[in-house]
Amino acid sequence: MSEQTQRQQVEFWFDPACPWAWMTSRWMEEVERTRPVDVTWKVMSLAVLNEGRELPEQYRELMDKAWGPVRVVTAAKELHGAEHVKPLYDAIGTRVHPGGRTDFREVVVEALAEVGLPADLIDAADSDAHDEALRASHAEGIDRVGQDVGTPVIAVAGTAFFGPVVTPAPKGEAAGTLWDGVVAVASTPGFYELKRTRDQGPVFD
Repeated sequence: MSEQTQRQQVEFWFDPACPWAWMTSRWMEEVERTRPVDVTWKVMSLAVLNEGRELPEQYRELMDKAWGPVRVVTAAKELHGAEHVKPLYDAIGTRVHPGGRTDFREVVVEALAEVGLPADLIDAADSDAHDEALRASHAEGIDRVGQDVGTPVIAVAGTAFFGPVVTPAPKGEAAGTLWDGVVAVASTPGFYELKRTRDQGPVFD
């Protein structure tokens, strides 16, 4: 069997505004370097997930802001190709998460310039023109795991799961070891949850 046929095809759903999805995505990059996996990066939306829910005012404000980046990433994919999803996510996320930037519009404008995408894609931030595609991508991920989770969602070998929530993101072989364990646990029939209290925030390094 060739190496190509042995490679695992992984789907990773993220919302650019979520710091925990960002941490997991940095880990997933390390997994790609240490394990034979190929990742397809897809959008989901915390704003969509939380529609109709009672939320604290501060979190509601974040959800309102979160529409912009994920809409622009969706528009970039729809208009220019899926190969732009990950670079644009990286450019946005680097500014928002380790960079601590809070003006999402300014961040997205800079990110579009960095990756060489048309500047007018920023118009998608305030438009529902690509919301059908956004909601379809979101639903694809959520349908795998259910409504009581957030972002990220990972699917591999017929199994999908939320997370892992991890900080800081493991590197090198430690990242690969975590991947092996997560896939083994998540693919166990009847397994649903493993959790402990989180006592620190994201460590961006």
